[in-house]
Amino acid sequence: MANSAQARKRARQNISHRNRNMSLRSELRTAIKHVRKAIGSADKNTAQAAYQASVATIDSIADKGIIHKNKAARHKSRLSSAIKAMA
Repeated sequence: MANSAQARKRARQNISHRNRNMSLRSELRTAIKHVRKAIGSADKNTAQAAYQASVATIDSIADKGIIHKNKAARHKSRLSSAIKAMA
C-alpha cells in the first residue's frame, strides 16, 4: 500500500499509463489484423492501402516506446513480404 503522497501519486499515474499502453497495444494488433485481412482478400491494392495506414500506426507506437523499434520493423517487414508474395 502506498504510504507517502509521492507513492500514491505514482500509483495513480501507473494506472493511467497502463490503460494508455493497453489501448495503444490493442490499436497495434488491430492495425496488423486489418492488413492480414486485406491480404486474405487477395486484393493487392487494398492490402497496400491497409499496409500504408498500419505503418504509420506501428511507427507511432514504437516512437512512444510501447514496443521496441526492432519489433516494429519486424512487423512491417513481415507484412510487406506477405503483400509482395501476393500474385
